[in-house]
Amino acid sequence: MKILYGVPSEGMGHATRSKVIVTHLLASGHDVRIATSDRAADFMEKAFPGRVFAIEGFHLRYDKGTVDHWKSFSHLVAAAPESLVTNVRQFLRVHRGFAPEAVISDFESFTYYFAKTYRLPILSVDNMQVINRCHLGFPIPEHETENYRLAKAIIKAKVPFCARYLVTSFFDAPPCKPRTEVVPPILRDAILAAKPCEADHILVYQTATSQSDLLEGLREVKGQEFRVYGFNRNEAHGQVVLKSFSEEGFIDDLTSCKAVLTNGGFSLISEAVYLHKPVLSFPLTGQFEQFVNGAQVERMGYGRRFNAFSPDAVKAFLYDLPDFVQAFNGHRQDGNQLTLAAVDRFLSDAAAGTLEEGEEELA
Repeated sequence: MKILYGVPSEGMGHATRSKVIVTHLLASGHDVRIATSDRAADFMEKAFPGRVFAIEGFHLRYDKGTVDHWKSFSHLVAAAPESLVTNVRQFLRVHRGFAPEAVISDFESFTYYFAKTYRLPILSVDNMQVINRCHLGFPIPEHETENYRLAKAIIKAKVPFCARYLVTSFFDAPPCKPRTEVVPPILRDAILAAKPCEADHILVYQTATSQSDLLEGLREVKGQEFRVYGFNRNEAHGQVVLKSFSEEGFIDDLTSCKAVLTNGGFSLISEAVYLHKPVLSFPLTGQFEQFVNGAQVERMGYGRRFNAFSPDAVKAFLYDLPDFVQAFNGHRQDGNQLTLAAVDRFLSDAAAGTLEEGEEELA
């Protein structure tokens, strides 16, 4: 079957898990093309040469660890005319040169609208839909209510009316809507093959490099080594070591760390949980999905969530570290096999013409 696969470029977690699924699809004999942009396009082209349609995507802008909605919107408006021309051209290239029979979208709009334009069956595979299609298992705090409503509205509007939804989640999240299946996170082969051990460092991954107080704050935590990714440079500031990104180096530091300090990104938290690494989460303000991930880490006993970064928060987390390690006892997961089996069922039903037409619920 000819399959068009959509991957957003905001965060590389979408690309790394999509690589796992695309690899499986190609090995199963399907013909796959990938629509994505920027870093994700480079990543997927390297993995699957000649199979990528480079499109223009949307990017968030940050200010001191907070999502800047105005800057993000302004960038979108400024880039819209050129982006539209590029994407229309690629839209026609996909139709005339490839003519897919089914679409899989990892929270990506170009492929979604392609599927709807040509009435193709579409499968949604992503973690964001947990906010729209699942029970989160905890009451929404009053100060996060507006962020929750905004996030749910955006997620609901992003890829509605799909034939099926596969929702990846590291925490228990029972579906509350039909055509929805929840699976554990999809992990790259390097993580599945890793053999965790424990050194004395803490892995730090910082998405918003505008958070200028991070390095100074980490230096106040005496006697603790931090290996920091996200600033894209190699420097040493006492016990705080900045490292340029390399997949091999990052995985080595992740598998050997004693804990992970990050915002609230799904992919790294999922990998940390799989490897039984306690997590200290500082979700980006204004990103409700990151708030959910941090809250779930704390609810499960796998770490702590704080509203803002501070040296005292790091010290409090380290004080309770043995308890977080103990909480992982008995934790196991196998998201890859469950997800790939569900993808295969979708494609089999699509080929047989037995998929039900998607209808979006009002709630």
